[in-house]
Amino acid sequence: MTETETDPLNRLNKRIWGTPQVPHLRWQSAGLRFVRTVLILVRDLAFGQLTLRAMSLVYTTLLSIVPLLALSFSVLKAFGVHNQIQPLLVNLLAPLGEQGAVVAGQIGEFIEHMNVGVLGALGLALLLYTSISLMQKIEESLNYIWHVSQHRRLGERFSRYLSVLLVGPILVFAALGVTGALLKSDVLSQLLSVSALNQTATIIGEITPYLLVIAAFTFVYLLLPNARVKLGAALVGGVVGGIVWQTAGWLFAVFVASSGQYAAIYSSFAILVLFMIWLYVSWLVLLFGASVAFYVQHPEYLYLGAGEPRLSNRVRERLALSAMHLTAAPFLAGQPAPSQEDFTRLLGVPMHVLTVVLEALQEGGLMVTSGDEPVRYLPARDPSVITVAQVMGAIRNAGEARFFSPRALPTAPSVSSVLDNMQSAAETAAGAISLRELVEKGGAESHPVPPIEGQQPPPAGPTGPPD
Repeated sequence: MTETETDPLNRLNKRIWGTPQVPHLRWQSAGLRFVRTVLILVRDLAFGQLTLRAMSLVYTTLLSIVPLLALSFSVLKAFGVHNQIQPLLVNLLAPLGEQGAVVAGQIGEFIEHMNVGVLGALGLALLLYTSISLMQKIEESLNYIWHVSQHRRLGERFSRYLSVLLVGPILVFAALGVTGALLKSDVLSQLLSVSALNQTATIIGEITPYLLVIAAFTFVYLLLPNARVKLGAALVGGVVGGIVWQTAGWLFAVFVASSGQYAAIYSSFAILVLFMIWLYVSWLVLLFGASVAFYVQHPEYLYLGAGEPRLSNRVRERLALSAMHLTAAPFLAGQPAPSQEDFTRLLGVPMHVLTVVLEALQEGGLMVTSGDEPVRYLPARDPSVITVAQVMGAIRNAGEARFFSPRALPTAPSVSSVLDNMQSAAETAAGAISLRELVEKGGAESHPVPPIEGQQPPPAGPTGPPD
């Protein structure tokens, strides 16, 4: 037995990340997945870009917080509830202690002295741009976490941002108003006179802040990423993010109360320093919860090692043939075309790994995308005229035009002869097999394709069920 095999750390590492020789029980698989998720989250916090993204959001927040609140203030003023902004700011900055009330008061003064009516068209446009830039930064950070490289259309982004900026404050303060009215009602006062109900109301009052933060985080995870986020994954991320945010607020309040030396070091800038630190912690927690939601929905990303995995040639070829098979099968059966999320779910590989293969197939003229949302993938032509050799060639030749061509490299004649013979043998072995034959020659029976999400079962025969 080698020294590596006897090392306890290496054995533990192999047990966590290695392929089991015997299938795990369900509870063992769930526990192993939990351990992997925790380790990956720690790795992302320590070596990933979450901290850099959080710092970027702090800078954007400092630039846009006053215009953002001024825009919300203008909307709420029309409904007569603009006076509720100050108490809400005080609650959000409560971890800063007494300094939080000071910061909230200063922000409130800025908002009250800002007259949107005298800004003019250019000033109003700049106000909207500054407010929307924060929403754009949040979306870009969440898209990074969800490995999404495609952005929404400009019109869709603009409508979503305005919905959050204009409709969001109205809904928030409407909920606060209804809650306040219920708390002041005589019926509720009589019910709370009962001791059991009073204790229940006390418990509900203590957990309500957690529930509100969890709901807000879940809403952000569902709405902003340019991906189809499942409610269960968003809810898990919201629960983790909400609990961590409330706990971090309590710990930060303790830190502020015991950090009197900051005032001695930074003098009047101590408030700004503490405010920036709390903003950083808040954004980091929001991004952390988004990472939890992502790994819950995409466990295939739980692999050891930082950075994007590099595919071997064998894996690229296998993925290419599998992707073309999954594209041609529903096409021939008259079923909806698969999306990238369907490929990820059916093949069990990370999305960015598939992107490399799908882009190569599109560059080779074998696959096209639809204009739907989400984007769906179709064969570029009749599967009967697409051969396996063409698929293999598209994958092997991907990127050659941008970098090097095999013929441009100085190669010995004997080496060129061997490579040409290998290419000819591969084309002879698979060149006559078309994509349609690959689907129809028992492939569906020996390796059944699970139904794509939202897809109906295929018909009984090639032309549908008999009359």
